Amino acid sequence: MPAGGVIFAVNHISYADPLLIAHFVYDTPRNPRFLAKESLFRLPIAGYLLRKCGQIPVKRGAVDASHALDAAADAIRAGHAVIVYPEGTCTKEPEQWPMQGRTGIARLALTTGAPVVPIAQWGAQRIHHPLTNKIHLWRSPITISAGAPIDLRQYQGQPVSALLLREVTDVIMQRLRDDVAVLRNESAPTGPFFVPPARKAKK
Repeated sequence: MPAGGVIFAVNHISYADPLLIAHFVYDTPRNPRFLAKESLFRLPIAGYLLRKCGQIPVKRGAVDASHALDAAADAIRAGHAVIVYPEGTCTKEPEQWPMQGRTGIARLALTTGAPVVPIAQWGAQRIHHPLTNKIHLWRSPITISAGAPIDLRQYQGQPVSALLLREVTDVIMQRLRDDVAVLRNESAPTGPFFVPPARKAKK
């Protein structure tokens, strides 16, 4: 596991998986810092704990999201481990494969130069399934695996553009999709990444 500032890129399959990922990263051992929805910080107890643990709030909107990325970049430069769910929410892909990622993770990687370590997971959806909202609290098999850092050297030093950010993000998501396929012992989908209808409507 790399020392110093690092970005952990994780596929998001359940509202239960942040606790599992936090435990996994803590055992590496690193203190995890998540990019988390700002609304969670307004909860009486959870919000207090999130702030005390150095978690990073993210608001919707370009300006607020940019501020969150600046805070994440500062944390990485200070040597912390920042956990990013590139998809921005639990996957809406019908079979729960990683869907198209948002480009914030690419901007974070290119501006800090920090290694991007993929963390693939499978099994948390058995605790809480984001598409059906079914909850099963009995013991379920869960597999989490961290891979080697993704090689992004060819993109470093290039002028940052929307096209470059999309390409780097897709490289990260492709790696996650491949790693998840190994955990699932299945062939990963081919072709373009799934884009949720709500995101398509905003374009």
